[in-house]
Amino acid sequence: MKYRPCNGGCTHQGTHCDGCGRSHEEVKIVNDLVKQLAAYAKEMDYENIEDYANSVATGIYYKLEALNKEK
Repeated sequence: MKYRPCNGGCTHQGTHCDGCGRSHEEVKIVNDLVKQLAAYAKEMDYENIEDYANSVATGIYYKLEALNKEK
């Protein structure tokens, strides 16, 4: 499956968003994860939020690479 990011054309009817094509359940789960990461950064009072966000994104990338190699 290919991930499709939000494109601003969000809809809430049916089972999938007409904008990105993802299921509403998937959108909610990803939004919840992002909220948790943002809340953690706020709790830690990070001043360099761009570095934090980039580090999290890089960490996700490398974890996925490692998981894909295990297949």
